[in-house]
Amino acid sequence: MRARVGARRLRADDGMATAEYAVGTVAACGFGGILYKLLTSGAVQDLLKSVIERALNLGF
Repeated sequence: MRARVGARRLRADDGMATAEYAVGTVAACGFGGILYKLLTSGAVQDLLKSVIERALNLGF
């Protein structure tokens, strides 16, 4: 009898993993979109360009 009750409890949460993955996927896509917009903005591109140019012009 106990095994049946335990199995029913586990079955009640079967869809939770799928819902958690969906929320995680939506959050990751949102974060990716924000990161894309940030990295393609003019100010950040200028900053990255200056950092790369400075690194390439270092004397060894």
